[in-house]
Amino acid sequence: MRGRIALVTLVVPDYDRAIAFYCGALRFDLVEDTQLPDGKRWVVVRPKGGNKGGDGAGLLLAEAVGEAQMAAIGRQAGGRVGFFLHTGDFEHDFSAFVAAGVRFLEQPRTEAYGTVAVFEDPFGNKWDLLQPAA
Repeated sequence: MRGRIALVTLVVPDYDRAIAFYCGALRFDLVEDTQLPDGKRWVVVRPKGGNKGGDGAGLLLAEAVGEAQMAAIGRQAGGRVGFFLHTGDFEHDFSAFVAAGVRFLEQPRTEAYGTVAVFEDPFGNKWDLLQPAA
């Protein structure tokens, strides 16, 4: 089998708040927002440059239902960085994210694998903004 990861589910407290952050502050594309018959929605966002056909993974934003799902919000990676957003222009994106109110947990640093800084989404998930080393 030859495959790729197309979507990763991210449990969020509210569809619209999640869309506002990912498509506003992070400038992701809203690929799909379809109402489902049971009151749920199929909401897919993807970093710019990905397409609906699937160049790169997207996030399926899933509104939490019930106590167990609510408890998982922001802790889906057990407190570790769980998501990695690659960029080709770290300085530009870092500055744009800061201006949009994204909360970075550290200053940018250079590692053997590239330039990186950890930020947190409004729900507590940790992300690396990463420009890989050439």
